[in-house]
Amino acid sequence: MSNRETNSLGGRMRRYAKVTGAVGGMAFRVAGQRYLGLDFGHRDLPVDLKEALGGLKGPLMKVAQILGTIPDALPQEYLDQLRQLQANAPSMGRLFVRRRMRAELGEDWASHFAEFDETAVAAASLGQVHWARSLDGRALAAKLQYPDMSSIVEADLNQLRFVISIYERYDKAIQASEIYEELVARMREELDYQREAAHMRLYRVMLKGETSIHVPEPMADLSTDRLLTMTWLNGEPLLAFIAANKDIELRNRVAFNMFRAWYVPFYRYGVIHGDPHLGNYNFRQNGDVNVLDFGCIRVFRPDFVKGVIDLYHGLSDENEELVVEAYRVWGFSNLDRGTIEVLNHWARFVYAPLMEDKTQRIQETNTGVYGREVVEKVHSELRRLNGVRPPREFVLMDRAAIGLGSVFLHLGAEINWYRLFHDLIEDFDLDAVGDRQASAMASAEVSEPA
Repeated sequence: MSNRETNSLGGRMRRYAKVTGAVGGMAFRVAGQRYLGLDFGHRDLPVDLKEALGGLKGPLMKVAQILGTIPDALPQEYLDQLRQLQANAPSMGRLFVRRRMRAELGEDWASHFAEFDETAVAAASLGQVHWARSLDGRALAAKLQYPDMSSIVEADLNQLRFVISIYERYDKAIQASEIYEELVARMREELDYQREAAHMRLYRVMLKGETSIHVPEPMADLSTDRLLTMTWLNGEPLLAFIAANKDIELRNRVAFNMFRAWYVPFYRYGVIHGDPHLGNYNFRQNGDVNVLDFGCIRVFRPDFVKGVIDLYHGLSDENEELVVEAYRVWGFSNLDRGTIEVLNHWARFVYAPLMEDKTQRIQETNTGVYGREVVEKVHSELRRLNGVRPPREFVLMDRAAIGLGSVFLHLGAEINWYRLFHDLIEDFDLDAVGDRQASAMASAEVSEPA
């Protein structure tokens, strides 16, 4: 196993300079167009955005990936470029690959593989993926982390803290300190590929009964802190799959499998995959789902999961006491009646597809515009009421719901979401969730999260 790279002052300073240069020049061009009427080539701006964020790697690129996932979040020309980041970020060359592989597996690294393609097949925010073949003939995916990523992540997180501090001075709607702490913890975990391998094992345990959902097998003898080698899973990216398949029944099957892939672990084990952007899964021609990336995993207290179910029942039964108790269990504090009603407005939007026992699309409008309108209304009301401090555990739960909702919007899936949900929660037992969680984590050798 290689020594973990250190988080160096020099590395952070280089990152600050790179961020300022890549994004600052683009910001000047946007400002010139918007406020001064100067034409710096409007059509080039979306490409600039992709190249600047893709070239930077790290957490800033993850922001672009999330924005590119949500329909109608940005103008179409920006979305077209940002979506390419989800699986096609700029990659590092062959000399880099050889140097990194020597650092991880030693001078004879190539002898550990029957074949190893030194040209990356995919590149993302923290590393790039190479196709390989094992000595026993199996196809493999080798994810190799970029150099100095610890310094890069710390520099980005420090800049994010600065941005949040400015944001909170001018907008009191969301007090983001807990959000920041959660993102810090998860991003640092994502640097540890041994932890990701343990998460992969955990998902193989939790989803072993789901025959239409596939999880790679990590190769322990070909993995280190910064190299994660796993079995290769063939499949198509979401947008390519949609373009090639107009059959609504097949799309519905994909939506069903995606729902099960995310929420069987959550409601039965208290674990959620917190990063459902489009590069983290692909699809087989029969509608099966391959889940590919396990860097951003959140383990919840079982009573938090119960709070999610209680809030649903509280809203559907108009039981205000149960609603308030759910928010309390989640970690919201000092909520007055006005703030509770604003939170309920958001919760009713998220839970809406689960409220009626009928086949329907995820939102009747089949567009992200309505969701954006809800967010804007909730935001303005929270600002008027002096804001709210979301608890840490709420962050990835909310992110997963939004990300999966966008997948279902892309698919145009028509599902009885009510029955899918009730199939998972009807036999919910708090103690059983805790027992299953402890057993699965021990089997997969997953340590407690930060």
